[in-house]
Amino acid sequence: MTRSLRLEVNGVRHNIVAEPGRSLLSVLREELKLTGAKYGCGEGACGACTVLIDGRPGRSCVVAVGSVDGKAITTIEGLERAGRLHPVQQGFLDEDALQCGYCTPGMVLTAVALLDANRNPTEADIIRALDGNICRCGTYGRIVRAVRRAAEAMRRQA
Repeated sequence: MTRSLRLEVNGVRHNIVAEPGRSLLSVLREELKLTGAKYGCGEGACGACTVLIDGRPGRSCVVAVGSVDGKAITTIEGLERAGRLHPVQQGFLDEDALQCGYCTPGMVLTAVALLDANRNPTEADIIRALDGNICRCGTYGRIVRAVRRAAEAMRRQA
């Protein structure tokens, strides 16, 4: 049974009519045309679909849209501000941390959540936070360097 849901996505309020059990990923991609979150495994195991839900990483392929009614959702499209990339996005570019780019939105959003909670993470903290976000290209070393670079940039901005 469909119902009206209120979603705040990237700071914009949306009223969506959907089945509450429908995946958040499908609503983001099909209704809101926000295609940054990727369909990977469909089981919440790979991290390609990661978005922030009230600031915490969530696997949107297994999150029911009805469970995020009224919550703040951030997708990769919502990170830049006034034409400037988020420091994590810039770090990924500067460290050449993406190859095919499929995992990148999930990696970036997971790293954003980490750095929002801890501006001075150790390498172990970064690896632990990103555990479960799969990069088939194997750019993990560059990804860790990108997150460290972003952390340094964010500390300088504070």
